[in-house]
Amino acid sequence: MNKVFLIGRLTRDPELRYTGSNTAVASFTLAVNRNFTNQAGEREADFINIVVWRKQAENVKNYLSQGSQVAVDGRIQTRSYDDNEGNKRYVTEVVADNVEFLGSKNSNISNQNSTPSGNQEPTPYDFSKEPENKGTDIESNPFADFGSNIEISDDELPF
Repeated sequence: MNKVFLIGRLTRDPELRYTGSNTAVASFTLAVNRNFTNQAGEREADFINIVVWRKQAENVKNYLSQGSQVAVDGRIQTRSYDDNEGNKRYVTEVVADNVEFLGSKNSNISNQNSTPSGNQEPTPYDFSKEPENKGTDIESNPFADFGSNIEISDDELPF
């Protein structure tokens, strides 16, 4: 089984390219904190290359930037190529099946600065409270379209 789950922050803005057959492919590097500290008491991170394809690649480019926090699930892939000087180069990367946007860059950075550990858990939504604005638009009712048909083209399917 080849399955990877990661949560981290983008180290740079995603790069979007298109293949010869006009298929979108985006790449970015994800900084993932380790669960332990080094001998100096500092927390280290791993920097993992991520590749995402098709419509999700375009969404990543349009909605994410350096510092954005995401959850990625996918698989590890290794490949090799010959560089311009004829040297064989090896690449290990995660091919993402799904990229979940966990929050905006600015809100997560400000939350990190307010806690000494930098580990900020998301605040759960209290469903017992009635919203002040009981309108029927999507902003006041996020479930307004729940159950309606969703149009999906064949290009958006991963198989």
